Amino acid sequence: MVKRADAAYMWDVDDNEYIDYDMGFGALFSGHINPIVRRAVDEQLANGTLFVTPCELNADVAELLGERYGLPMWRFTNSGTEATMDAIRVARGATGRDKIVKVEGGYHGHHDEVMISMKPKLEDAGPADNPTPVAATAGVTKAVLGDTIVIPYNNPEALERALRNDDVACFIVEPVMENIGICLPDPGYLQAVREITERHGTLLIFDEVKTGITAGWAGATGALGVTPDLVALAKSIGGGLPLGAFGGKREYMDQITMGRVIHLGTYNGNPLCMAAAKAVLAEVCTPQATAATIGRNKMLVDACNDIIDDAGLPAHTIQFGAKGCVTWAPEPIRNYRDYKATDMDLAFAQWIHGINRGILLPPGLDEQWLISIMHTESDALRYADVFADFVNELTK
Repeated sequence: MVKRADAAYMWDVDDNEYIDYDMGFGALFSGHINPIVRRAVDEQLANGTLFVTPCELNADVAELLGERYGLPMWRFTNSGTEATMDAIRVARGATGRDKIVKVEGGYHGHHDEVMISMKPKLEDAGPADNPTPVAATAGVTKAVLGDTIVIPYNNPEALERALRNDDVACFIVEPVMENIGICLPDPGYLQAVREITERHGTLLIFDEVKTGITAGWAGATGALGVTPDLVALAKSIGGGLPLGAFGGKREYMDQITMGRVIHLGTYNGNPLCMAAAKAVLAEVCTPQATAATIGRNKMLVDACNDIIDDAGLPAHTIQFGAKGCVTWAPEPIRNYRDYKATDMDLAFAQWIHGINRGILLPPGLDEQWLISIMHTESDALRYADVFADFVNELTK
């Protein structure tokens, strides 16, 4: 049980100290209690926390996101779940279509449309190249299941089949999957996705809730060079406060401006969260600071990879931006079925080993570590030391 946190560290109720590599599932790219973010929040706290009326901060943050993502119009929410939910609604409103396509193993929040085939049992999941939609929870209706098509990641042919009837509103996808460790797109995959969706009149939504600005100054969108129609953000842009956003091309976001699609929420774009976001985007996560942080992460990834190679283990490291992971499989995973074949027991053992040595990792293989702006080089490389101990114990 955690008592407090600061910079890259957390302390539990017994005053045990941990270096935090989870960082709020990636939300704390700016670090715990970043002093610049804290100052901005303190100043805004003195001037009001909720206006339910636009303020200058809304425009400031929208402009900052527009500069990074090359998309002109933005709306604010309170979470990534709301951001993906509203982006899907915009896509349906713009196209007049009901169906959506998502990737097997992809997580896009906890609204009904996407709580499908998140982590299905293989006996329920159907063929690998044509997965069966599987509800992830009770309460998802048959109608919702019927409007959701599930396809494998890194398979443009499956997307082509799913869109062949020209009745799909959107394809929502993480450009880099980060609910199964880190699963990178094959060369040319996202370019093929962009071409296929455009040809079939289907909107492409990038869920960058987890990648976001941890992937680089312009997110995964900029790093990978493919621009979607709509993008959903949260986590890293809020500096530890609850904030989501979705933005896109004018012809689609105008669905809201013109009143065809409704977007509501009492706390949307509240000035407290906007003050934090402006500080994160304008002052903390600058291009220089982001690049330096990604560089420290590369040092950690390389160190772990050397440890794996020296021990001859059936594992590998993956890096995307400021995030990384050790995947317990000899080859990089390309989709959910590959992920299911990895060694989950070793991943759990590694997590327990780290906690007992002051290293707080995300549990299991679902997540990935994050090196924040506030992790020093020593903080980052401490994980490699503990990982080396784990490998030594594993192989002796």
